[in-house]
Amino acid sequence: MTEPSDHPPGENVTPAGPPEAAPDHRENSSAGDDTAPHVPRLRFFALRSEIPRWLMIAAGCLSVTICALLWWWTTLGSGEERILGYNQLPSVAETWERLPDVLDSESPERHIWDNTVVSLKRVVIGFSLALLVGIPIGIAAGCFPLIGGFFAPLVLFGRNIPIAALIPLVLALFGTDEKQKYMFIFIACVAFIIADTIDAVREVAQRYVETALTLGASRLQIVFKVLVPLAMPMVFNSLRVLFGLAFGYIMLVELMHEEEGAGGLGYMLNIARKRGITEYTMIIVLTIPLVAYVIDQLLYVAQCWLFRWKYGEEAERSTAFRLSRRVLRLFWRRAPAPVAVSPR
Repeated sequence: MTEPSDHPPGENVTPAGPPEAAPDHRENSSAGDDTAPHVPRLRFFALRSEIPRWLMIAAGCLSVTICALLWWWTTLGSGEERILGYNQLPSVAETWERLPDVLDSESPERHIWDNTVVSLKRVVIGFSLALLVGIPIGIAAGCFPLIGGFFAPLVLFGRNIPIAALIPLVLALFGTDEKQKYMFIFIACVAFIIADTIDAVREVAQRYVETALTLGASRLQIVFKVLVPLAMPMVFNSLRVLFGLAFGYIMLVELMHEEEGAGGLGYMLNIARKRGITEYTMIIVLTIPLVAYVIDQLLYVAQCWLFRWKYGEEAERSTAFRLSRRVLRLFWRRAPAPVAVSPR
């Protein structure tokens, strides 16, 4: 039985529904606007946003240019006309004129590359000793709280002791020979390596450990197949930063050199200070960050190759990584796959 209608018979009834939207008279005349691609506006100061690589390089070049102009302006003129005198800061031209002196291979005492190699050798040996001791202790302390509690006071002491306070200690214990330089870098870095490794192991999410336990893995298997592989990218990233600091630490113990030949960048700085040759000081100050940058880029490329599963997308945006891949292709090419021949 049909319910009675309130409308008279024969009148068309429109079903109830939402009211139609009024036509928008501000429509664009172009019919293809809905499919037009959206071009994001470039925001220079957007919070935590990505900017084009060319813009980042341009900003860095602008920073270096401003520093160079400040150096040129503060040392402009001669004598009393300068803002900073010769004994404070040499001019760009004066530094450039002294550059052939530090590139003279017949004088290893002031040869910049010989002294750089000596300093790097000391840092590499001392840092390698710190790695051999610090990483195993850090892994054990990060995995087992009892071991972490045992080493906690030593790590706290090692991280907070002033680096300059270690100089008389290593002098008293190891003398003034090469062993003193190695042990200085070892003592200065090992506590930081232990602490960074502990933090990296503890940063691994607990769900990975629980999944391994569910699959029946033993404690050693969880340590060496779950915790260590997942923590190594963070450990390696910390070591990159710490190696750059160690390269600066070595200058503190290179003030004395009893043998002939190159004594390191620190010894070269000390000789320049005693003789009042400020150009040598400026050349060394410019050389140290240049060498540190090259080393950091080499370590970054190694980090990308070792941990492709984590830094794959980031590595593809790195010029150093792409360059290393091209270099490897020059010396190593994959053999062509054998063509399968179907039997007749």
